[in-house]
Amino acid sequence: MKCCSVTFQPDKMPLIELVPDADLERLALERVVPALLSRGFYFVDGLLGEVVGDAVLDQVKQMHLSGALQDGRLAGSVPGIHRRSIRGDKIAWVSGAERGCEAISFLLNVIDKLISVCASRLGGKAIRERSKAMVACYPGNGAGYVKHVDNPNMDGRCITCIYYLNKNWDPKEHGGILRIFPEGKSYVVDIKPLFDRLLFFWSDRRNPHEVQPSYATRYAITVWYFDSEERAEAKRRFKSLTASTQQQAGSSS
Repeated sequence: MKCCSVTFQPDKMPLIELVPDADLERLALERVVPALLSRGFYFVDGLLGEVVGDAVLDQVKQMHLSGALQDGRLAGSVPGIHRRSIRGDKIAWVSGAERGCEAISFLLNVIDKLISVCASRLGGKAIRERSKAMVACYPGNGAGYVKHVDNPNMDGRCITCIYYLNKNWDPKEHGGILRIFPEGKSYVVDIKPLFDRLLFFWSDRRNPHEVQPSYATRYAITVWYFDSEERAEAKRRFKSLTASTQQQAGSSS
């Protein structure tokens, strides 16, 4: 997980096309919050509309064509196991302030607005910051991402939001489904990575998930929203561990 984060400011909206605040608030209160509390996940289709969705897709495609996307990293390594057998995506981290990312910035502001409405209604979570956006491409060579949990060790990530950008996607032909294995349930949930679809789910152990092999180019943008208290505690643990490791290294030299 990329360590950088930003404080989100949902009041700052570019002038590409304004999504009415009342519609976002209604979506957050009537759909997203109840679904997260009851089922742990939710998706909405037609978030931005064709025109703005196309603008986001064009910017992501340009990043891909320019070589800006690099192999996704793993949190750890296992001897004898190749990275691509675990995750085969190519990614780039963006804040939205970069040149050529204006439509991506707009998308992030829309998601920020939704989460800002949800934040105080999700069981006392202190959600005030998020990661940068992870722009990801599965290149269509059968690459996927094995079953995993985004936040297995209380690193602060609270809500995962994934925006999909894939037109005319046929899961039978193209694969690429995101399969969620809700904790303690006897069923799985299959999410098709369809154009202009936004998915929300809890980032912790409640939602193990996988990306099934993709046989066509598959684009998505992911952001993680942090529980600020859990994130601060994770940073304290990391700082303490780093100091302890440095002390041990110094005493053994």
